[in-house]
Amino acid sequence: VNGIEIYGMKIDSKITSRFAHNVITSRAVNRGNVHKEVFFDVELPKTAFITNFSMTIDGVTYPGTIKEKEVAKKQYEKAVSKGQTAGLVKASGRKTEKFTVSVNVAAASKVTFELTYEELLKRQFGKYEMFIKVKPKQLVKDFEIEVNIFEPQGIAELEAEGTFITNELQNIIKKTFTEKKGHISFKPTLDQQRTCENCSQSVLDGDFVVRYDVKRTTPDNLQIVNGYFVHFFAPTNLPKLPKNVIFVIDISGSMSGREIEQTREALLKILDDIKEDDFFNFILFGSEVHIWKETLIKATPENLDEARKFVRGIDTKGATNLHGGIMRGIDMLNAAHEGNLVPKRSASIIIMLTDGQPNVGVSDTHEIQEHVRKAIEGRYPLYNLGFGYGVDYNFLEKMALENKGLARRIYPDSDAALQLQGFYDEVSNPMLTDVELHYPENEISDLTKNSFKHFYDGSEIVVAGRFIDISQNSLTVDVRGEGANDALSYTTQQDVEQTAKAFQEQEYIFGDYIERLWAYLTIEQLLEKRIAATGEEKENLTAEALDLSLKYKFVTPLTSMVVTKPEDHDNQDGIADKPIEALIMYLKNLFSQPHTCVIYAKLFFSVKLISIKPSLHNHTNKILDIQNESHPTWHTLVDGDPHFIISVPQKADAICFNINENPGAVLNLINDPVTGITVNGELIGDKKANSDAKVQNTYFGKFGIANKHLDFKLTVTPERITIWNGNEKTGFTWLDTVTLQQKGLTLIINRKKNLVLKMDSGASFIIVLHQVWKKHPLHQDFLGLYTLESDKLSEQTHGLLGQFFHPIDFTILEVHPGSDPKKPDATMIVKNNELTVTRGWQKDYRRDPQHGIDTPCWFVHNNGAGLIDGVHTDYIVSSLF
Repeated sequence: VNGIEIYGMKIDSKITSRFAHNVITSRAVNRGNVHKEVFFDVELPKTAFITNFSMTIDGVTYPGTIKEKEVAKKQYEKAVSKGQTAGLVKASGRKTEKFTVSVNVAAASKVTFELTYEELLKRQFGKYEMFIKVKPKQLVKDFEIEVNIFEPQGIAELEAEGTFITNELQNIIKKTFTEKKGHISFKPTLDQQRTCENCSQSVLDGDFVVRYDVKRTTPDNLQIVNGYFVHFFAPTNLPKLPKNVIFVIDISGSMSGREIEQTREALLKILDDIKEDDFFNFILFGSEVHIWKETLIKATPENLDEARKFVRGIDTKGATNLHGGIMRGIDMLNAAHEGNLVPKRSASIIIMLTDGQPNVGVSDTHEIQEHVRKAIEGRYPLYNLGFGYGVDYNFLEKMALENKGLARRIYPDSDAALQLQGFYDEVSNPMLTDVELHYPENEISDLTKNSFKHFYDGSEIVVAGRFIDISQNSLTVDVRGEGANDALSYTTQQDVEQTAKAFQEQEYIFGDYIERLWAYLTIEQLLEKRIAATGEEKENLTAEALDLSLKYKFVTPLTSMVVTKPEDHDNQDGIADKPIEALIMYLKNLFSQPHTCVIYAKLFFSVKLISIKPSLHNHTNKILDIQNESHPTWHTLVDGDPHFIISVPQKADAICFNINENPGAVLNLINDPVTGITVNGELIGDKKANSDAKVQNTYFGKFGIANKHLDFKLTVTPERITIWNGNEKTGFTWLDTVTLQQKGLTLIINRKKNLVLKMDSGASFIIVLHQVWKKHPLHQDFLGLYTLESDKLSEQTHGLLGQFFHPIDFTILEVHPGSDPKKPDATMIVKNNELTVTRGWQKDYRRDPQHGIDTPCWFVHNNGAGLIDGVHTDYIVSSLF
């Protein structure tokens, strides 16, 4: 693209005992006659950890190093302050996150990118699945996917398929497997990659999936290598346990329309799968809690028919009494066990589905967690399904993990019913309860999780650990569990020689794979425990996970990879982060309560200042003379309890969103590496927090504007204005009237009103002072920011505001009634994402600074998720500069 040719791409995967080691190599050449920017972007599974990245340019290799996040961040910010680009990992889809890095390459020069990542493949529905995203975006002369599998237990089945695979391409997938080895290769020629005979577009765009399973002559498999062991436990042919399942369903107004229809559809399918030995019930919560039956009932054909009628009649009403719904479910399940209303040998499960946040009854999430934990007492797992982006996913995940379950996000797409049903299928066939795997305490240290509430058909339990004596060469394990008919008791033994014998044929095994598997599993479980932990326990878990991440070179939510690369003969640093839910939680946890800030960004015709004279302060309401010119440019401002509005002129419409963050958080609003201009803003709150409000008011209380080419910095607060020219500092207050002209810029302070900063080489900014009554019990003074002539900033401009200086398009589908009769919901397609949005209004303070004017817009929930690039926590920076 643009003179850059990718002439080689190879995805090389080696899997040993479920542990996958993947290397993606991309080779490109600049066919142009000037230097060009080359991008390397790939999508990786969210469950994977990057372990290495390097670039080779004209024979010189620039490696990545993994550092603690804060250390890497400082290096990154130093690089960004020099206007250099950086490698990034962003969440990009349901199962993937995108890794992107770019580098300038001279004419006729070649660059090779090499990215390595590892993951432990989980068994689900009787198969291990490895997922590879294929999207080269152009025809590639040498394109190849090669997968080599070595499983000492033997391979029972192996398959490969792709969402983009046509009948012709199906024949190119070469698949072979012998006793312990499997091999898959996919190597299409240039012509086979074309969408049609003479087309230059590539058909390679989608998912390539490899699935396999191993032979199971015994219930488990134990492997010992170099002082570490891994134990795989997946018994087959066990009788199924009856299950007792309570569905706790949110029927608040926000679930109306498509969400409740999809929920009904999924529940009807689930009722078709419930077995006659199972017991079940439904609990619905809006403002009130409604139950179908007083207690759990047996899934007889008559009862299932009655349940189907009930499900078809489920409708939405009221607010979200989540606490009332979940506690009623727990009490009912506890009573069923105490009264022997359900079989003694059975597995109990609660599945809760919600799309919002608790706001009726007990609405404090910490209190709800406490009540739920005390009521369940570890007796059965709680599974929380968060529908859409309006949920507090952090809360749902904590509560599920504390109760031996897990949380899952249900994406508000056309297949949401299938997602719900798919989750139920994973937990619908319990085979054992209370599985405990016992290892000799005096022989093993650093054991991963070894007790499991339920074992489900088609899954697998994996435990790894380290020998205290590295030279120990044998291990005996006792496994206990409760089955449908009786208790399971099983002992297994293994020694180093047996493992070595099983591995004799292997060619693909990469160095200490069991040790790395143990480290991967340990880090994953430590990060999971961190989510629900607090205080000292959380600090210890963090320290342990960080230590292992650095030792084994994994990019986790606690580490980042720094890549030093050449750029116009200067060193340049890039950074790779991991933004999985855990990282989002990690950043959110730094700020304990969600607070609202809203920022305003508006696309308008070019804006010109009528004058830049001290007299401007007499006309605050008429700062701008808006003159229609032939080309629209972005006009943005940040004001009030700040909200973002993005006006899209070609649609005569607007999009808006809020950002919920704590006072003290600093957000990157604008960052232009070309002009060297950055704008950051720090949030302040009210004088005292409103304990009744779910979301606290925040405002901008400090702005930092820098122009690195002029070595100029400006800090503005409601009290002071400070200017730095290099190390030379000048200070003013809002009582001053000042006009300051210096090389490259003009600064005007209009007493008690506003400040105008006009840069010769870039945009201009006006900061407006909002003063409140000094003795006001709640509010304090704050600032508003207006950006003018943003068309003078470069196309590389980014930031919470800056990214919207580039035109944006969207489509609205399926407008339907929402929870508020005056505010309908709809589906928005924007940036290839499908979002649920709500019609509403936001205040535009441009023409009426005191009261603001209501502007209609489509509101995007959950901190602009799906609209902004990445997640909002990506924009939190450590300081104003």
